Amino acid sequence: MAKDPIKKADNGTYYFRANLGYNPITGKQIQKYRSGFKTKKEAREEYSKLVLTSTEELTAKKETISFQTFIEETYLLWYKTQVKESTYLNRRSTIQKHFAYFYKMATDEIEPINVQNWQLELAKEFSPNYIRIVQGMLSIAFDRAIVLGIAKKKPSRMIGNIKSKKTKADFWTLEEFQKVISLLYKGDYYEHYLFISFCLLFMTGMRIGEAAALQWSDIDFETGLLSITKTLYYKSMDDYKFVEPKTQASVRTIYIDTDTIRELQAWREVQQKVLKGCNLVLSYNSIPTSKHTLPRALEKLAGLAGVHRIKIHALRHSHASLLISVGENPLLIKERLGHEKIQTTLGTYGHLYPNSNLEVANKLTGVLTYTPASHSIADYTSNQHTAIYHRG
Repeated sequence: MAKDPIKKADNGTYYFRANLGYNPITGKQIQKYRSGFKTKKEAREEYSKLVLTSTEELTAKKETISFQTFIEETYLLWYKTQVKESTYLNRRSTIQKHFAYFYKMATDEIEPINVQNWQLELAKEFSPNYIRIVQGMLSIAFDRAIVLGIAKKKPSRMIGNIKSKKTKADFWTLEEFQKVISLLYKGDYYEHYLFISFCLLFMTGMRIGEAAALQWSDIDFETGLLSITKTLYYKSMDDYKFVEPKTQASVRTIYIDTDTIRELQAWREVQQKVLKGCNLVLSYNSIPTSKHTLPRALEKLAGLAGVHRIKIHALRHSHASLLISVGENPLLIKERLGHEKIQTTLGTYGHLYPNSNLEVANKLTGVLTYTPASHSIADYTSNQHTAIYHRG
C-alpha cells in the first residue's frame, strides 16, 4: 500500500510534498511543498487539486514545446554525447543557423509544407548537396523528438530530400599552382608563411584543419614521415582547441617529398628567429592560423596570377589530381588523403582518370590464340556428331 502523502506537523497542522512527475525538457523531478492546513481533509483536497492541475499543465507543456527550446535545451546536449567533439563543434553552428527557421514553431506543429518552404529558402543561397546534408541533420533531430514524445511525425523525412547535383572537384593544375606561388617573396616573413602554407597543402593533400594543427614534432625530417593525429577547431584567436579527427581513417602517416622537407626546414629556421620555441608549423604569430587568413590570401593571389579562384579545400583536390596525373592508383590516394572508404575517393576523383578503354583493347590484342582443328565436326562419328550438336 502506498504511503499517505499527507503528514502531521509537530504543531498539529498538516502538510504534504507532492511528486508531480518530471520536467519534459530538463528531465528533473518536479516537487511541490504545501503546509499549514488545519485539517487532514483540507490538505488532501489541496493535494488532489495540485496533482490534477500539474498533470494537465505538464501534458500541455509537453505538446507545445517550441523547436528552439527542444534544440537548444535538449537535442544539442544529447547530440554532443553521440558524436566526436570535432563533429559536434563543427555542426553545432550549422544546426543553430539553419534550424532557427523553425525556432518559433511548436515542435509537434511543424508540417511538411514548412520543411519544403525551408528547403526553397536554403536553395537561394546554398547548393543542393549542402541542403541535403543539413536536412539529414534535421531528420535526426526529429527522430530524437519522437523518441522523447515531443513530436509524433517526421516532416523532414516525409517531404523527401532536394534533388542532388553531382559536382566535380575543383582544383588547380601544377602549372596554375606554380603561377600563384611564384608571386610570393620568401624574403618577406609573412609571404614566406603563405608560401609554406599553400605548398604544404598542395603537396600533402591535408585538410586545412589538419595542417593548422600540425606541430614540428609531428614531422620526422630524417625519414620524411609526417604524422596526422589531430585537427584544429578554430572559433577565434582566443577560442580554439585541438581535437580528434572526424574518422579513424583520418589518423594517418604520410611521406613527404624531399623538396617539401627542404622548404619546411627553411621555414622553421626563419620562424624560430621570430617566434622562438613555437611548435606550430603554420603560424606566424604563435597561434594557429585563422580560418579566414589563408582563404583570403589564396583568393587575392589567384586574381593576381590570372587563374580561376578556388576554395582552400580545393588544394586538397589539387593534390589528388597531381597524384592521378603521375599515375598513382586510387587505393594509395585513399590512404594518403585519409578517406574512410575507397568509394569516396573514386566518387570524388574518378572522373580525373583518363579513359583507358582503348588501352585495355590494345592489351587484349593477341591474348587469345587460335590453332585450326585438323578435322571438321562432320568428320567425327555420328554418335560424336550428335553429342556435339545436341548437348544439353
